[in-house]
Amino acid sequence: MPAPTRPRLALGVLATGMLMTVLDGSIVAVALPAIQGDLGFTPAGLSWVVNAYLIAFGSLLLLAGRLGDLLGRRRMFLAGTGVFTAASLLAGLATTPAVLIAARFLQGVGSAMSSAVGLGILVTLFTEPRARARAIAVFSFTGAAGASLGQVLGGVLTDALAWNWVFFINLPIGVAALLVAVRALPADRGLGLRAGADVAGALLVTAGLMTGIYAVVTIEEYGAGSAHTLGLGALAVALLAGFLLRQAKAAHPLMPLRILRSRSVAGANAVQMLMVAALFSFQVLVALYLQKVLGYGAAETGLAMLPAALVIGAVSLGASAPLIARFGERNVLLTGLVLLTGVLGLLVRVPVHASYATDLLPVMLLAAGFGLALPALTGLAMSGAREVDAGLASGLFNTTQQIGMALGVAVLSTLAAARTETLTAAGRPAPEALTGGYHLAFGVGAGLLLIALAVALTVLRPAAARPRQLTMAA
Repeated sequence: MPAPTRPRLALGVLATGMLMTVLDGSIVAVALPAIQGDLGFTPAGLSWVVNAYLIAFGSLLLLAGRLGDLLGRRRMFLAGTGVFTAASLLAGLATTPAVLIAARFLQGVGSAMSSAVGLGILVTLFTEPRARARAIAVFSFTGAAGASLGQVLGGVLTDALAWNWVFFINLPIGVAALLVAVRALPADRGLGLRAGADVAGALLVTAGLMTGIYAVVTIEEYGAGSAHTLGLGALAVALLAGFLLRQAKAAHPLMPLRILRSRSVAGANAVQMLMVAALFSFQVLVALYLQKVLGYGAAETGLAMLPAALVIGAVSLGASAPLIARFGERNVLLTGLVLLTGVLGLLVRVPVHASYATDLLPVMLLAAGFGLALPALTGLAMSGAREVDAGLASGLFNTTQQIGMALGVAVLSTLAAARTETLTAAGRPAPEALTGGYHLAFGVGAGLLLIALAVALTVLRPAAARPRQLTMAA
């Protein structure tokens, strides 16, 4: 891939694409009550405003990443950004639940197309280690900041204008990103479909991921031990196992299994899945605790969590790159995971009548660990892949992130709800019962982070022993 004339502008476009994707997830969550009241969603139907996006996004990332390698990553990024922007317009204009859910599904398709190749483009543009570390830090920061910014922006837009504007805000951003991307991102021809035109494999992996994510996001509705959940889970496992068998035998596999032989790729993706699942309890359950137990409003909740975004940004942009250059990605990752374990450890003890300054602000500041862990993980996940597999590696990294998020949503929220019901039945007041449920989820999340630490220690090799394979093609 030829170098762009303005690499910083290219990085800005890729970071903007990531920001839109992450921002969309958190900004919509704040507007859900207003959407329900205006469009007449049932309580069960309202969850599909989120689920439709997650299913499309999570199930298509791997396929979109490989198609980016085959057809051209720039082409895939432009097409995905265009689909997402058009779908955002449709969502903002929706007057019925069916139209909004369809628009959200299309938003997920567009997000998968653009974000699946973003990292692949980035690591082939920035080949010098220090420059790549800085670029990855900027890219990671936009993802972390988007989640916190979305909570604040969603509350402000919904209160000041209407829920439609949480979608309309994507229009100027998307159009600007498209116009700049056409000039800033270099053209790449891709390998051609013949290098990986595995239609059967594409159907198997897409169906398997879609079925699995659907099973996970409906756990709260049907129950973890229900025939619905277990049956769909078994079907998803069978489809994905069939996909792996197909890849081992296909002449032109969609996902060459060589990518999984890299300890850095496999280990980083495993750590990320555990870390993201655990941190769902921070991003979402802390917001619920602030609102349902402490009585914060939507905008107040976003502002209360803003220090976490600020410290994550400061560490990502100012400290992660030099620390990675000095101590290596593995050591920086381990430090970040230790800090994040402290975050959830403190939350396990958060009281019903908490003081923000003494009980919650230290938690927000320790979230700086995410600013260390995510850039290091991203570098590890991409360093073990060949240049021709960069889009696939990017799609795989984003896929494990979405699977981890979906699992975190399903498992931790279900555990918290079950514990709350038990405490309520025992006669505990509602705030105390809710807090007890959140305590359980925070404790399980801390356990997941300890497992992630163990995987990082045993699977990921020190930087000196791990050769970098992702280089520019001659």
